Amino acid sequence: MKRLSISISLVALVGLTFVSPVVAAPPGNDLYANRETIAALPFNASVDTTEATTDADDADANSTCGAPATDASVWYEFTPAADTGVIVDVSSSSYSAGVLVATGSPGSFSIVTCAPGAVGFFAAAGETYAILAIDDQFDGGGNGGTLNITVAEIPPPPEIDVTVNPIGQFNARTGTATISGSVTCSSDASFAFIDVSLRQTVGRFFVNGFGGMEVFCDGSTQPWSVEVFPDGGQFKGGRTASVTFAIACGIFDCGFDFEERIVRLRR
Repeated sequence: MKRLSISISLVALVGLTFVSPVVAAPPGNDLYANRETIAALPFNASVDTTEATTDADDADANSTCGAPATDASVWYEFTPAADTGVIVDVSSSSYSAGVLVATGSPGSFSIVTCAPGAVGFFAAAGETYAILAIDDQFDGGGNGGTLNITVAEIPPPPEIDVTVNPIGQFNARTGTATISGSVTCSSDASFAFIDVSLRQTVGRFFVNGFGGMEVFCDGSTQPWSVEVFPDGGQFKGGRTASVTFAIACGIFDCGFDFEERIVRLRR
């Protein structure tokens, strides 16, 4: 019995000696040659990139971008059927991820855009865009993790609408004018502002002035009022020509509205 036990132990030991460790494979789209085609937008994927590699094709795409590293990279490809704005977002990945977008192929890449976190670009119908998602090594590791990538159409810019009241005020002591009205802008705006310019004829001369203010966008209609400071001279009572611009910007694009009108200034 003792000899049998020893024999079984030796067999088990030999068997353990020749067991190969299990190694995770790189993602299927690790190489440009195996890039994944994005058939339609929106596209979402989560990929384990801990075994993804980097190679000369990555370096070629990065040659005019200048990312600090292209580690743990994976490739995608997208050809839009119609002109569209596209956003590629990898900001929710478990590591510091970046994106490079290029046209052409290895050896003739032409970079379209690149940045950490997310990029936006105009995609022309029928043009093929190579998308490279990387670990840019800002975290000091460069070994990937869980890549969360979204490729989608850029949403339309925020909407903004401005009105200008026909009556304004002037300050006889300071020479400034106050123009007011109402503004409505959608809540998807990151920031918004109003700029007002005035031009008034005073005698044989023109008095010009400029003023502006920020706008808080929540989808509601709200009043606005801007003090316009003259550039030489003073604003007086009477007619003045006004141009009012209102701009609301989202992450990638801005919407705007403007109104030109004659405003009568009163004390």
